[in-house]
Amino acid sequence: MSVHLTELLSSAPAYPRRVVCMTEETTEVLYRIGAGELVVGVSGFTVRPPEARKKPRVSSFLDANFERILELKPDLVLGFSDLQADLGRELCKRGVPVYLFNQRSVAEILQSVRLTGALVGRAEAAEKLAEELTANLTRHADAAESLPRRPRIFFEEWHEPLISGIRWCSELVELVGGVDVCRESRASQGAKGRIFEPEEVARRDPEGVIASWCGRKAKRDKISARPGWEKVTAVVDDQLYEVKSSLILQPGPAALSDGVERLARIVSAIARGEKLPVPKGADLRGG
Repeated sequence: MSVHLTELLSSAPAYPRRVVCMTEETTEVLYRIGAGELVVGVSGFTVRPPEARKKPRVSSFLDANFERILELKPDLVLGFSDLQADLGRELCKRGVPVYLFNQRSVAEILQSVRLTGALVGRAEAAEKLAEELTANLTRHADAAESLPRRPRIFFEEWHEPLISGIRWCSELVELVGGVDVCRESRASQGAKGRIFEPEEVARRDPEGVIASWCGRKAKRDKISARPGWEKVTAVVDDQLYEVKSSLILQPGPAALSDGVERLARIVSAIARGEKLPVPKGADLRGG
């Protein structure tokens, strides 16, 4: 091989070696597949794994410190959702390679795991992780078959306005044995298509409510005081639950492991006429 060709081919690594993750799930995937050393910048909302929080925090969900990102000299920036399209466009204009995921379903989450690994040359490890997550989903789906009944569940992602669960949350509620009372809304790409009047949800009479308010602590009085909710079965029976948004609203491994585990415990308890305890310092029952 000529010296010139050697220099030409060595001007960039075969795969990215300095990755900035503007959302949590890609950070978790990279660490789970043994590629955590590639991560040079993370979202300020990152919680998994704990050691990733030591990396420079360069973004929130809707904002990014572009100058800080450029200082890190990334050869790949990973993001999620059309809501980060403006951030991605700005980075592209500044010469940074960007890949924006837009997964909404459980199947798409598994696909994004595989894609993340492939982008950094760790496809085999990513496939193994996807298979592990799939096996966990299969275990929960099989367990749901033994439930005495399928309780009606309302998963709420936000409270004012009242927004039902994004598609993967709805799918996971049903996978573990529940019936999502707002199932039709999960086809909506954006949150605007998942807004419901409280009276309409009350009419559907959920037997359990699972709140995950996107980074804000859910409040019992905010739920029970809604118009028409005094007769909702979930309120009457005190089957009001909270799952931390970091576990279920992150479209990656967390949702398909710890998140689905919490949902399964909640739905199982409601189906069997039981109640899970209220964690210390919490306002709602936990999973």
